[in-house]
Amino acid sequence: MKRPIQIGIEDYRDKVFACWLGKNIGGTLGAPYECKKDLQHLTFYDPLPSKSAPNDDLDLQLAWLKCLEDRGIDVTCGDLADYWVRFLSAYPWNEYGFCRRNLGRGLRPPVSGCFENYYIDEMGSPIRSEIWACVAPGDPQLAAALAWHDAVLDHAGGEGVYGEMFWAALESAAFVIQEPQTLIRIGLAMIPIWSRISRVIRDVLWCHANAMPWEECRDRILRSFGHHNPCHAPQNHGFTILGWLYGADFGDKLCKAVNCGYDTDCTGATLGSVLGIIGGTAGIPDRWRQPIGEAIVLHKFTGDCSAPRDIAELTRRTEAIARQLLPARSDAACFADATHCPDDTSVLFRNDRALRALGRDPMAAIERVAGYDLALHYHGEPVLRPGIAKTLAVSLCRDDAYEALSRIEVATPDGWEAEVTKLDAGRWHFVLRAGQVGPRNQLTVTAYPVGEPVSATFTLLGPDEAKGYPCNVNVQRCERCGARKEACVCPR
Repeated sequence: MKRPIQIGIEDYRDKVFACWLGKNIGGTLGAPYECKKDLQHLTFYDPLPSKSAPNDDLDLQLAWLKCLEDRGIDVTCGDLADYWVRFLSAYPWNEYGFCRRNLGRGLRPPVSGCFENYYIDEMGSPIRSEIWACVAPGDPQLAAALAWHDAVLDHAGGEGVYGEMFWAALESAAFVIQEPQTLIRIGLAMIPIWSRISRVIRDVLWCHANAMPWEECRDRILRSFGHHNPCHAPQNHGFTILGWLYGADFGDKLCKAVNCGYDTDCTGATLGSVLGIIGGTAGIPDRWRQPIGEAIVLHKFTGDCSAPRDIAELTRRTEAIARQLLPARSDAACFADATHCPDDTSVLFRNDRALRALGRDPMAAIERVAGYDLALHYHGEPVLRPGIAKTLAVSLCRDDAYEALSRIEVATPDGWEAEVTKLDAGRWHFVLRAGQVGPRNQLTVTAYPVGEPVSATFTLLGPDEAKGYPCNVNVQRCERCGARKEACVCPR
């Protein structure tokens, strides 16, 4: 099959290298000002660094790289959840801590990302977009669909999902086109027009098109989309787009984004990546590159995930995955001797894969079994309360399309009753009842498509395990090292 988008391999390598380099530059510039809400006045690094700042913006993607290498190019949210437990358990902050708390209670994504998690509208997943763009260059909707599996781990149902899908698509398209407004429109095509991230980005486009000064644009973002939490995603997406559109050159763009304040390491790092892909290494001035070097500096909360030593190794390993993934999963892009994009860029705006991903139920748990995605739909909270009947459902998908099921079976804890009631819209529904419900309970679901049956075990919480959690309060942390209390990194 001939694909309309060709990615020149030499161009690709240079752009991937510049993506990761720009990520480190922007993150290092913004790190000292993270969570400061005042307008800043940077024109360069301050303080001047001697190496790259450690940053979860990059480190979590290194765990995903390891997952892709180990489990192959068809990774799902469940695979990524396993690698979160393995390598990222020490991270305590906001959505990270609550994702890990839910995974520890037996909940699987996407419901792990939204249950008792106040922080689903934050920046933790939009900052993880680059890996999906770099392994799916020139296919924005594929990059966005891959990003969905990542984002729902800790942001299911929230703005964080839209943010990661937006950036993954935009960055994927940036491998073949460079015009900012077109790239932004491609990213917006992958997410709901009613989302706050979509609306703030569209408003910044309006401000820029109508020659509003950038400081006034910043004030407008905060008045209309601002939030007391500095890591809230909509305002920070507005700041990143502001820096990109209003800045005069590479350094000025980064500084304008960071000077807006709030989640400055994230806004700087994401914009640095975008500019790196667009302009390649030639577009990154030496004065910005030299102070941080090319070594990868890990955060202390990142586990031993065989992380690359430097950006060159990270680029080689990213390319190795892309060489597997693009021919197997993309009908739009392929590697070639030279980069080519047709005059008609409609293929870059296709969004059916992204919309199918967004159509998945965030109040479900998904397990990949024998090439299928077997889902338990909780129809609300993943909790059963004694004496109260609860209706759940089971579905089976392959490539986001429902598979026909002849029947299902549900194995419950002793003393529970499960009554299968109806098949509706591709889902078999069943009703659970129990007189007594323990803290963590397991159901084994078996679905019967054409061929062999498919089974998986899911968790249903009892009321003693689901007492709620105060909003805007983090999980408990070790007083010495600051990590999540159950996974502290203090010297033994």
